[in-house]
Amino acid sequence: MNKFRLTIKLLVIASFTFAFASMAQAQATRTWVSGVGDDANPCSRTAPCKTFAGAISKTAVDGEIDALDPGGFGAVTVTKSITIDGSATGVAGILNATTTGVIVNITAETAPHNLHTVVLRAISFQGAGSGTQGINIVGGNVSGSRVIVENCFIAGNNGSPGSGITDVRINGGTLEVYNTTIINNSGNGISMNPSSNNNSIHLHMQHCRVSGNGASGVFLGSAVQGFIYDTVITQNNQAGVFVQQTAGGNTNAEVDHCVVSNNITGFQANTTNSIIRVSNTTALGNNNLAITAGAGAVSSYGNNQTGGGGFPSAATVQQ
Repeated sequence: MNKFRLTIKLLVIASFTFAFASMAQAQATRTWVSGVGDDANPCSRTAPCKTFAGAISKTAVDGEIDALDPGGFGAVTVTKSITIDGSATGVAGILNATTTGVIVNITAETAPHNLHTVVLRAISFQGAGSGTQGINIVGGNVSGSRVIVENCFIAGNNGSPGSGITDVRINGGTLEVYNTTIINNSGNGISMNPSSNNNSIHLHMQHCRVSGNGASGVFLGSAVQGFIYDTVITQNNQAGVFVQQTAGGNTNAEVDHCVVSNNITGFQANTTNSIIRVSNTTALGNNNLAITAGAGAVSSYGNNQTGGGGFPSAATVQQ
């Protein structure tokens, strides 16, 4: 009887040991995907997964998913700090027809894994004419989350809302967009429009191209602070830069060393506490250079190229 009990105990211990070992293996700090992979694999370099969704459950918080080849790796929902990187192959693909390419919804993370940062690097999002949005950043239940989008391409989202990037966080945070092209979507190129203003969210944008979108190039809603530098915003069917505060807080856009041209309107500030400040920027060929409404303001530092058109005189800032 004692030998039997000992045998049972040893089997239980072995089972727990095996389970913990399996869990540890399932939560690697670096995983891999390949167009010829299989989501039943452990997502190692020699046995990669096939999709980002298959790899993310096997990747630890603050870990990284890398693409081994330029395949299409499917839509994914991200609920933890992680990096998804396609740069080893030049660019990785997500075909997001009828859906969203990446949903970012960071939930609670505890120290030391509490940076609340998601990095999306070198990914081509193709909505194929029916995608709803390339990237959708929603509230989660953490404050101060950070989403970094770099070296990406987002196009073809003609479903609803049809934005390239949507950000509706109400608990504050930062969206950083670098070296990224957002074109030919039916809605806004970038739309940051939280439903309330618990904390401000910030947009930092540099060396991007936002062109040919059905609404505005960059739309900033309540309590959004936007900093747009060295970026081309052209041929959008509403405004190049549109700011509108509706749920409280101040909404500001600082536009510097940019090209904002051939849009229906270059700059539009629609409500009280909505301000656009423009410096060192070329703004040619817009049907309207600037429109203000509801005590919004568009300010020029006097060093912009507008082809002779003037910014609203009451909002002009002298050098």
